[in-house]
Amino acid sequence: MTETAQNLPPLIINGQYIKDLSFEIPGAPTIYTEMQGQNPDIPIHVDITASGLRENTFEVVLHLKIDATLPDGKPVFLVELAYGGIFTINVAPEHVQAMLLIECPRMMFPFARNIIADLTRDGGFPPLMIQPIDFVQLFRARVEAAQAEAAQAEKN
Repeated sequence: MTETAQNLPPLIINGQYIKDLSFEIPGAPTIYTEMQGQNPDIPIHVDITASGLRENTFEVVLHLKIDATLPDGKPVFLVELAYGGIFTINVAPEHVQAMLLIECPRMMFPFARNIIADLTRDGGFPPLMIQPIDFVQLFRARVEAAQAEAAQAEKN
């Protein structure tokens, strides 16, 4: 790293934004009465994508998909959020991937969580407060999956 690069912060947030947002209540208005006394199943699917924009500047997108259903399988609501951020990364090349897939989404998550809480509340449901996500574990799972895929490709 050059002396100038060493004086820069390792991570700079240039901006954050809603890239795509969808909220559906397929069974409205009857779903509100059908839910009485039932707790919906609310699985949360998380994915992260990152792409380069220019030298040291990247777009990171945190994808959250929530498909709430009643125990009988009837849909309650569906939320899909792609929350983007533009980051400048000033670290050694071997650490860029971890910064993009761990630190950037960790910084974006509270804002995405707030959007979903407000959206579900405004949709007539209690605000959905997503528990913190372990982005380190997601990163490790992604690395392990890539290694397993590479090992399988070598066998074939």
